[in-house]
Amino acid sequence: MAFCQLYREQKINTSLEEMWDFISSPGRLKEITPDYMRFDITSKHIPKKMYEGMIISYKISPLLSIKTDWVAEITHIREKEFFIDEQRIGPYSFWHHQHILKPIKRGTLMKDIVTYDPPYGLLEVIANTLVIRNKLKKIFDYRKKENEK
Repeated sequence: MAFCQLYREQKINTSLEEMWDFISSPGRLKEITPDYMRFDITSKHIPKKMYEGMIISYKISPLLSIKTDWVAEITHIREKEFFIDEQRIGPYSFWHHQHILKPIKRGTLMKDIVTYDPPYGLLEVIANTLVIRNKLKKIFDYRKKENEK
């Protein structure tokens, strides 16, 4: 096992309340995921707001345009402060993603801390260095770029 961690933060020019309303709506995840990931929610009944214990299933193409199933659970929520999602089924041996919001002057600071164990057994360190880490960075770069529009 080779646990890896990615830390990203970005300033968003919107109020904490507006930001929370956006990210706490599970159906909006597709809007902040790059098109090339071919992200599709497969859960049948998605509520407007997430809640602790909520299970969300979707299909995604993280590598080589190969569709894979991903099932995540929302494990912790503190309204307008943070939420955590954890992969239950998917390509990673371990996936824990913290979404943290802080009000700042003229907007919101959003921090993402992703702790994960790359797939591919003995090749995990090489796979992470050459492919996975860069893919994750591109997703967060995309989100930052979309926010700046």
